[in-house]
Amino acid sequence: MKLWGGRFETGPSEVFERFSGSLEFDRRLIDADIRGSQAFARALERVGILSSEERAQIVTAFDAIQAESASPAFYSGAADEDVHTLVIRKLKERAGKVADKIHTGRSRNEQVSLDTRLWLREECDRVRALLLGAMGALVDLAGRYPDAVIPGYTHMRRAQAVLWPHYLLAYFEMFARDWERFGDARRRADFLPLGSGALAGSGFPFDREAMARDLGFAAVTFNSMDVSGDRDFALDFLYAASVAMIHLSRLAEDWILYSSEEFGWLELGDGVTSGSSLMPQKKNPDSLELIRGKCGRVMGSLTSLMVTMKGLPMTYNRDMQEDKVPLFEAADQLAGSLEMARAVVESVKLNAAAPAAAAEESWVVATDLAEALARAGTPFHQAHQIVGRFVLESVRSGRKPAGWTAEEMRQFAPEFTGDFAALLDPKNGMRSREVPGGTGPNAVASALAAARERLAEMSL
Repeated sequence: MKLWGGRFETGPSEVFERFSGSLEFDRRLIDADIRGSQAFARALERVGILSSEERAQIVTAFDAIQAESASPAFYSGAADEDVHTLVIRKLKERAGKVADKIHTGRSRNEQVSLDTRLWLREECDRVRALLLGAMGALVDLAGRYPDAVIPGYTHMRRAQAVLWPHYLLAYFEMFARDWERFGDARRRADFLPLGSGALAGSGFPFDREAMARDLGFAAVTFNSMDVSGDRDFALDFLYAASVAMIHLSRLAEDWILYSSEEFGWLELGDGVTSGSSLMPQKKNPDSLELIRGKCGRVMGSLTSLMVTMKGLPMTYNRDMQEDKVPLFEAADQLAGSLEMARAVVESVKLNAAAPAAAAEESWVVATDLAEALARAGTPFHQAHQIVGRFVLESVRSGRKPAGWTAEEMRQFAPEFTGDFAALLDPKNGMRSREVPGGTGPNAVASALAAARERLAEMSL
């Protein structure tokens, strides 16, 4: 069946029906479509279009349709152009002529917006729960190795020593911002569009606030033309998904490197790695590589919808049907990647001796020395030069930090007093970095405890 047609002498061609149909992908919205239609039936009763008996008949029929829709057989042979016409056809089969009233004063434009918003609110909740799972796994992993020292990098060169939990909490903060972004995306989707009509508002005196309460929306939309042409809420979700995938991809890149033979910091569990069909020794980080690869698909979904929307005139245009595929694609890839990331984090074993050795044999202590000189009264620019020459001499002579004695340091530069030699151990230099957000042991312990508290609050 069609929701239109009286103005046409002939029906659509077979090629146009194939080209324009969307049931293959928008069937995912069927629960939202049914819930929205049930709420609309109650609104129609309030304005006198449906009797209480008719409303009850329609709502009951929708309940049965919703139960049936869980079976793949429900869609077998369906030739409807979209999920909305499928639901109306099924309603008519169950409820008879009264089904013809359900679309009174309602446009598919607002119906699509409603269904997508209902689905998107739940998807934001699902993603936020998955983010919390990944964040909790990071906190747990940090707690297993509270004192481990690793080199921190800039430009992929060893820069300064940090604690392993401090490094993991950096990703915790990224995911915490993602959690907030999906909360923002949910809030922007949480406006009821019903009552907007096709673009000019409904011709029936619907109580839009009552419909909003019925469906759990925070408020109603403000402008019917804006509703008809708006997909900002979908773009908000896709942007949040893209940033979250960037964060996951960066973590994946780190751990692909850190679990390699060249680094040897991490061991990934057998359950998140795979072997080679030819080389028996291989243990490949495929799970992380796939997360890194799927980032491109999610970012492509954002680009796809942005390009679709960029040149559309007011208000609704059929181009906007193309929002569903990138939206669903991004949601699926993000959810799968978050589940995979949590499994990877839970599987990781840190070989703490390897990054500790990397820190100790490199010059990650150079900044600690320069800052200690500055605290002792040497202007920092001069301190920087002294330590730079000290590092250069060490590199030329092949000496590691631990190869210097306190006396030799004083001979190199009298500014290096006896207590400076202790700073050649990265663990000692870190103790000066106790500012909030720093990698000092006390600061990190406080940050880890605060992260656990934040997780508990976020989970409420």
